[in-house]
Amino acid sequence: MAMLADRFGRSFPYLRLSLLEACNFRCGYCLPDGHHAAHGQPPHLSLPEIERLLRAFAALGMRKLRLTGGEPTLRKDLVDVIALAASVPGIDKIAMTTNGVLLRKHVRDWRAAGLTALNVSVDSLDRERFAAITGHDRLDDILAGVEDALGLGFDAIKLNAVLLRGLNDEQLPAWLDYLRERDLSIRFLELMQTGDNRDYFERHHVRAEALQSQLEAAGWRAQPRASDAGPAIEYAHPDYAGRIGVIAPYARDFCASCNRLRVTARGDLRLCLFGEIGIPLRPWLQEDAQHELLCATISRQLGIKRDAHRLHQGQTGLVPHLASIGG
Repeated sequence: MAMLADRFGRSFPYLRLSLLEACNFRCGYCLPDGHHAAHGQPPHLSLPEIERLLRAFAALGMRKLRLTGGEPTLRKDLVDVIALAASVPGIDKIAMTTNGVLLRKHVRDWRAAGLTALNVSVDSLDRERFAAITGHDRLDDILAGVEDALGLGFDAIKLNAVLLRGLNDEQLPAWLDYLRERDLSIRFLELMQTGDNRDYFERHHVRAEALQSQLEAAGWRAQPRASDAGPAIEYAHPDYAGRIGVIAPYARDFCASCNRLRVTARGDLRLCLFGEIGIPLRPWLQEDAQHELLCATISRQLGIKRDAHRLHQGQTGLVPHLASIGG
């Protein structure tokens, strides 16, 4: 089958699959009051449903899978999910985004099961600031887990930090020290408005362009972008082992290079993180014999994917908070 493509000439080799909505952190920009499970919801996708989903997307050209949440490491069968994904022909990269609390306990098991890349959310290298942002004093444990992961042969390890005015936007020197000798990347993400965080967004949003100007003035240079890479503009510097990526969703033409689709933990296809519709795929995940129908259903939806999100107009779509679909 041909690779998924939309009417704007964009192809989609990258799938982000949410495994559950629950999270054990209370980040101010996402779930400041913690996760509260909604009653009456259908169960999360089962392993057989996930396998059928992944086989369909792989048949449509998906080569990179990212497991997200909520917090995906709270799913008790996570090792089985990773091993299943690794067994699907065509999937070359299996990444996961996590808050890192369970890294030290389980990262070796995840790597052995087939995980190839790891993103860890670390919003500050200052212990007090980290606790203030996330609601948990676990920075030392998480950074120790990152050090463990560095020795396991992952293709890529990245740390994610949401840029927050007044909370962590003055901490670039600390990050530069951290990156000097470590072969990993830090991703700075511009804070995005969601349905639940408008007040927080107005207090703490800072445009990513200011950081990019700082980096370029200090000799950091933008690098070529792989076809299945995420949305970050990545910078390198000859004096540093690590790299810096900047994700600027409010930048002009941010969506022109979109290459990823999303599926929620309950099987809805989202064409855009901030889209206004979810297309249920679960009815076509019940039997292996539905494979062709599932592929056709997925392909057909690309015809309604919009050219860009509407964040600039304050339109946040179906996303109440990023834990609902993993960012």
